[in-house]
Amino acid sequence: MSRRLGGRALRLLAVLAVVSFGTFIMVDLVPGDAAVQVLGENSTPQDYERVRDELGLDQPVLTRYVDWLGSAVRGDFGQNLVAPIKDVRGTIATALPVNVELALLSLLLAVAVAIPAALFSVHRPGGRADRWTSTVCVAIISVPGFLVGLLLLLLFAITWQLLPVGQWASLSDAGLVTNLRFALLPVLTLALPEAAVFTRLLRRDLLATMEEDFITVARAKGMPARHILLREALRPSSFSLVTLVGVSVGHLIGGSIIVEQVYSLPGMGSVIVQAAQTSDYPLVQMGVLVLAVLYVVLNFAVDVLYGVIDPRVRRAHG
Repeated sequence: MSRRLGGRALRLLAVLAVVSFGTFIMVDLVPGDAAVQVLGENSTPQDYERVRDELGLDQPVLTRYVDWLGSAVRGDFGQNLVAPIKDVRGTIATALPVNVELALLSLLLAVAVAIPAALFSVHRPGGRADRWTSTVCVAIISVPGFLVGLLLLLLFAITWQLLPVGQWASLSDAGLVTNLRFALLPVLTLALPEAAVFTRLLRRDLLATMEEDFITVARAKGMPARHILLREALRPSSFSLVTLVGVSVGHLIGGSIIVEQVYSLPGMGSVIVQAAQTSDYPLVQMGVLVLAVLYVVLNFAVDVLYGVIDPRVRRAHG
């Protein structure tokens, strides 16, 4: 097991190196000149050369990448290029908690809905509850996420005026209740599609598990159906769900740009989009890198967790 984790850790470092280099190069190849962005169009040649030297733009690409990555590893994310000039690390530290909170709350809600729904559906396969559950899941998956967000916004914030919208209240500043009131609609928008996917995946795995020999033995012993589902079938059926939940954490943290736009949230998506529109390259580079690192590290953590909860993986790599 330790050998397997060591190999995974080495691959993790290799992936992070590729991701960081790809992030730097892609932003570096975007048309435009950072020195011009800092000085404006009416700068003198002397000022232009001075700023290029200060930003290291006169250095080879590989040299600039090594310097940039070394600074990032030390926690020095640099400053943005667009006024008002701010520390990039501070900007990310303010925006990232919004995405992390929304992702975690959405996943908790999605899992809390998916597990009972899948168990309820599998209790009588092909029955009315099973058919209704499958229909609702397919309907939710088929609707684009931004339409779900707009519909929830129209109903709960505009028509019924039950929930606030158009701003954000952080947990540290506004308290738990106010924070959850502002987070509820975005969380619902993100959680509903995830819950539908989780339900279908867990239902499929539960149906497969119910055909296993140990389930047949449990039935022959006269165990109640509820006990078989909850105590015998649920855990071995949850391995795929755990993997998908881990992957979903990464893409929810980095992929909620549309939800941020619908609800005017100050998350990483909005920060990166605005920085890209204003050619604020340091902020774009570091923002994309932080999200990519989170995604890769979370997938590594899921792989480790998978080996912990699935004894077959431990035996295979023991």
